Amino acid sequence: MDAMTRWGYDISEVKPNYSYIFDFEAHFTHQKTRVWMQNNWTYVFWYSGVYIFVIFVGQQFMANRPRFELRGLLALWNTMLAMFSIMGAFRTAPELIHVLKNYGLFHSVCVPSYIEHDRVCGFWTWVFVLSKLPELGDTIFIVLRKQPLIFLHWYHHITVLMYSWFSYQEYTASARWFVVMNYCVHSLMYTYYALKALKFNPPRFISMVITFLQLTQMIVGCAINIWAYDFLQQTGHAACNISWTNIKLSIAMYASYFILFARFFHLTYLSNNARKGKRPVTSGTTSQQPKHLDSNKIKAQ
Repeated sequence: MDAMTRWGYDISEVKPNYSYIFDFEAHFTHQKTRVWMQNNWTYVFWYSGVYIFVIFVGQQFMANRPRFELRGLLALWNTMLAMFSIMGAFRTAPELIHVLKNYGLFHSVCVPSYIEHDRVCGFWTWVFVLSKLPELGDTIFIVLRKQPLIFLHWYHHITVLMYSWFSYQEYTASARWFVVMNYCVHSLMYTYYALKALKFNPPRFISMVITFLQLTQMIVGCAINIWAYDFLQQTGHAACNISWTNIKLSIAMYASYFILFARFFHLTYLSNNARKGKRPVTSGTTSQQPKHLDSNKIKAQ
């Protein structure tokens, strides 16, 4: 079925005008990456199992050993992730803005032109999905620096990894929203962590703003899934490229994130202890002492 028949117009023209396209973007072939992901996405279950095993065995291993400082490596790690996220945001946000401006909400939620007919956005969506695997390395710093590892941190890492790889193999159209939001929030978040690791001291309200943006991201994520559900009921799979299974998994994931992040926000910024200057136990990796942790080391999808 050609693009005109399926969507009602030629989606090959649905893309922004980029001022410059890198060679690795121009040569991106989405068909090959989709086949690879369809054949390999279930490996995330093995990766997740190894991840859980390593971090909890690692905690036992470090229990009676002195913590590692690792400040230089931590600064480098966060700086690289910040640069990656900033680049990803600049290369994917224009496509979403262009689609909303010229084609509307339905297209942004139901038509996967962001990967099928936009090589730039397609490439950065592909590497976004792959990046969820090395991002598990965040937790290694927590373990080796002997900082408290809370449920939200490792739960979030695992579910984002699984959902991202699952969604890519079916070209979930609404994923363009999730990719752009994640890149944008991570751009600010990892920059903040890099500055903290380099012993700069950004105002605390910046951490609060990042957590608020994460909460906002969860609300928008739920809204996108509600719209997708409505569009899918009205038009069916032929017109809206998202599965019922994906919608159910995504809304459950975003709703659980919202609850956990809301609790985290309350404990960190609004509780009596927060007002007295006492920070709750979090999964931060930027502070110097294990008992005085940064209040925002939780990643948003």
